[in-house]
Amino acid sequence: MLTEVKIRALKPRTTLYRVADERGLCIEVRPTGSKLWRFRYRHNGRARMLSLGAWPAVTLADARQRRDEARKLVAQGIDPSAARKAAKDADALTFETIAREWLSRREVSEATAAKDAWLVEALIAALGHRPIAAIMSPEVLTLLRRYEDAGKLETAQRLKFTLSAVFRYAIATGRAENDPTVALRGAIKSPKVRHHAAITDPRKLGELLRALHGYGGGFVVACALKLSPLLFVRPGELRHAEWSEIDLDAATWSIPGAKMKMRASHIVPLSSQAVAILCDLRELTGRGRYCFPSPRTSGRPMSENAVTAALRSLGYDGSTMTGHGFRSTASTLLHEQGYPSDVIERQLAHKESNAVKEAYNRAQHLPERVKMMQAWADYLDSLRIGADVIPIKRSR
Repeated sequence: MLTEVKIRALKPRTTLYRVADERGLCIEVRPTGSKLWRFRYRHNGRARMLSLGAWPAVTLADARQRRDEARKLVAQGIDPSAARKAAKDADALTFETIAREWLSRREVSEATAAKDAWLVEALIAALGHRPIAAIMSPEVLTLLRRYEDAGKLETAQRLKFTLSAVFRYAIATGRAENDPTVALRGAIKSPKVRHHAAITDPRKLGELLRALHGYGGGFVVACALKLSPLLFVRPGELRHAEWSEIDLDAATWSIPGAKMKMRASHIVPLSSQAVAILCDLRELTGRGRYCFPSPRTSGRPMSENAVTAALRSLGYDGSTMTGHGFRSTASTLLHEQGYPSDVIERQLAHKESNAVKEAYNRAQHLPERVKMMQAWADYLDSLRIGADVIPIKRSR
């Protein structure tokens, strides 16, 4: 039998050798001097060997305990090596492993990626250690109801949607069979749908435009405020605009798909008014990457709250007007002015459910959008100046 003293006295040789303890336990001494515990056993008539760790991190007493645990499995007809591999495979199929894998494969905008990461981390904190196939509907419901009871209904819904996406990915990759969120339909309260506040009355819009042009804050934010109604892109798309994407001579802004919510590249025709604002802005920020850089560092775009804060300073709270609301404003008034829905929706970069129609829209609507965007800018000017409001109906 081995003792700690005997083990310590074992010296390396030119070749590997083993010294037996008892009941299948031995220590393996390698030419490098490392000493590893091994358990020798037979399963289904075949000789096997199981690693039990390295000495001295695993003491003689520890090794004997691990050997005894393995012997119990052998007595039950279980191969300890196979049991260990199954346990490792189960660890690899935890919710955390698959959720992080799903997250790494997502191709979404920077803002969406940040939201996804926050939601995944919240789910991992509660379920990360659990084998994904063992997570059932009641366990998920308990988690979601914590947020529901705290009045965080929107967060509960977002967590549910994210959890479902992870499970669908696990099912698609053969590592789960069911999505436990399917059975929870109607089990938690749904948040009230909140639409982005937007001004659609022409006279009130004229007042807003005059306020925007009178903004006394920073020049970069002032330009973003003036461009918001002219371009009506998503706020995140505007603040991440880069000079390399803008061609002032061609009067176009080409947004790459990686920045778009729908992951499809998008062309924004620039009216003469938008070009004039961007020319002025280029004098200040044109040497940097971003059109609207952060005041702290040119390496990052301005804060997502910059336009919202400016609107608040002008007296427009969240129930009256938002940065995203300029999209609703344009959509409503352009529809009222007679422009085809296909043209407006394409300019808004909304997803077309019909793939063939979507491809046609991308190819065919740019000339119409160029005309529409210039007419829209002229219409906004008339509202701002206070002239009689003349509808910008399309020529038939």
